[in-house]
Amino acid sequence: MGLEQNLRIGPRHPRLAAAGFRVARWLAAKTMGAAGFHQLGSEFCDARIAHVREKLARGETVYLAGLGAPGTHNSGLALVEVTQANGPRLLVNNEEERFSGNKHTTEYPKLSIDAAVATLRGMGRDVGDIDAWLTSWDYPTLAGTLARSVLEELPQSFKLVRTTEAAGFDGRRLDQMTRTPKILARQLGLAEHVPLICLRHHDNHAWFSYAASPFADDGKPTAVAVLDGTGDQGSISLYVVERGAMRRLYCNDSMFDSLGAFYSVISSTQGGWTWLSSEGRYMGAAAWGDMDRATNPYYARLREVLHFGSDGEVLLNRAMANWYCDPFDHPYKQALTDILGESLRPDQLWNPDAVLRVEDIHHRPDTKDRLDKAAATQLVFEDAMIHVVDHLLRATGASRLVLTGGVALNAVGNMRLLEHFNEAWFARAEQRNTRLQLWVPPVPGDPGVTIGAAWLFAHLAGAPRGAPMTHAFYCGMPPMQNDIASALAADDIASQRIGDISIAEGREAVADLMAFMVAQGGVIALYQGAAETGPRALGHRSILANPCDPLARERLNERVKYREAIRPLAPMATLQAAQQYFDLLPGASDADYNAYNYMVLTARSKPHAREKIPAVIHADGTGRIQIVRTEDDPLTYAYLKALGRHIGVELSVNTSFNVAGPIAQTPQQAIDTLRRSKGLDVVVLVAEDGKVYAAWHGGERDSGRFSGWYSDWTT
Repeated sequence: MGLEQNLRIGPRHPRLAAAGFRVARWLAAKTMGAAGFHQLGSEFCDARIAHVREKLARGETVYLAGLGAPGTHNSGLALVEVTQANGPRLLVNNEEERFSGNKHTTEYPKLSIDAAVATLRGMGRDVGDIDAWLTSWDYPTLAGTLARSVLEELPQSFKLVRTTEAAGFDGRRLDQMTRTPKILARQLGLAEHVPLICLRHHDNHAWFSYAASPFADDGKPTAVAVLDGTGDQGSISLYVVERGAMRRLYCNDSMFDSLGAFYSVISSTQGGWTWLSSEGRYMGAAAWGDMDRATNPYYARLREVLHFGSDGEVLLNRAMANWYCDPFDHPYKQALTDILGESLRPDQLWNPDAVLRVEDIHHRPDTKDRLDKAAATQLVFEDAMIHVVDHLLRATGASRLVLTGGVALNAVGNMRLLEHFNEAWFARAEQRNTRLQLWVPPVPGDPGVTIGAAWLFAHLAGAPRGAPMTHAFYCGMPPMQNDIASALAADDIASQRIGDISIAEGREAVADLMAFMVAQGGVIALYQGAAETGPRALGHRSILANPCDPLARERLNERVKYREAIRPLAPMATLQAAQQYFDLLPGASDADYNAYNYMVLTARSKPHAREKIPAVIHADGTGRIQIVRTEDDPLTYAYLKALGRHIGVELSVNTSFNVAGPIAQTPQQAIDTLRRSKGLDVVVLVAEDGKVYAAWHGGERDSGRFSGWYSDWTT
């Protein structure tokens, strides 16, 4: 069948869908307004902005709370301090999954709120000092978008009513979400409902990501691309910032013309994992497949699933895909089944016989085939990213790009954007020689939108932009010594105090012990300070190992993390080591290569790297690198310098300190993770006062490795 015969873009009932959007949004605004939800432009919102503006003008400090309410994944709370002199300053960004242990949770963020209130009270403030509560979604607009999505393809799309999780929205928590102002008041001990101001999801993504970037307000335009699974209005939104003012240029008004949905559906139904767990795994799997567009057997045909419009649009080919009607049970139409084969059913996900397993590559012929499908998906995805961004840059004349939204977690695609930037077009059309400058925040996904809501509201109230972001250690507060002592007081855990990092000499000693253990083949976890906000462990909740050990990846995946062998391990490095072993792209050089601080951008390794540091070089020769700075993380930086003395490279394996769940948040969770991981040798725990403890398996599980290392190191 020819392409013209097998192409349908846009909804079947566009006018009905548009009318349904307007009606549903209007009704939701009325009903939710009565419940305590207020949109921008409402009388209440205008009054709050004026109130905050007046306080800032008087030189007072303002406190704002960004709320990820129940019903949408990654609920939580951000607490932001704002002054007229310095703009917004992030105090904490608490992700509920870290406190509850339920990854990507949609539950009411009670524990996150409790922890943020404790932080506020520790500063001598209280909940009455919070001047505005902001939500990370515009809920009336989201209601309109959900209605529009159901009406677009009636009657086939009626099933979406029962599968709203396709939009990252948990319909089972709808009642709880609408009662949030009442529930929040009860939790905080307030007599009246807490009014919530709804800010648009993609605006929150965009403003936080731009404001946190190293790009200066120097009159040159900065483009901002929000590429998402979906927002409250659409899945792609494009902006430009000029002289500190942000202007939205485009929103595609669709949940399904979505790069995120494309990748989520195929990675899940071909890889064998659920949404939000499948995407990163599939990106890792792609490197093992045929990443050549000329020879990959699936790429050319799979590319027909997305239609590339003339104005940078990416539109789903509804003649091939069916996830706009039935995303879980029957996501493919026959034309797509003819390319990829049958999709995995929901009951087949996480089934070892169905899940993509690269360890079977040599004796299961279908595994290589699956890997080529993963590679083709990644290639088509990269084509779409480049298509959207290329149009945005041409339309704005910008050579600086802030990329955000959940799609921006595709670190390989981010690297490809830099590599494919059309310098010749800029030289011809703009009469200037330039290269693309790229920045991606450490929390481009939904855990960052709570921050964005508070930062955007501060901007609307006239606060300055604030300081660029240099680290991501904002989730919760540093652990107290009593909490660590309580977690260590278990019969099956052995522990010992090993130092004090509150003084430089103590920090260097602890770092040297850590490096010594790693050099001896140890696998250790580092638990210190506030946790990283966002999905990447960056040295505060990290598992560390020797990058020179060629068996480290296999051992960590099999015996420490219990995960697929396709999964790569990331390199953390000093800037000097990063430059020694990887080709850092000039387009990521702002603020001394700040774009490489957060494991959101891969880099190609240099020819000698695989031989020297094989554990952190992926199958395609890249590494999802993190550069560590002494001013942001003194202990981890000292550890890397000590590794240089012990193994000859200032570079370490870094993977997140978790096993089949969220990153460990509390000392008790850290010890529970140690219990679950038979291959983890030692956990190094740092208390708020600088005291450092080592914990390892006790009793019959004590291998004696730590005692031996510690004895050798001290002598």
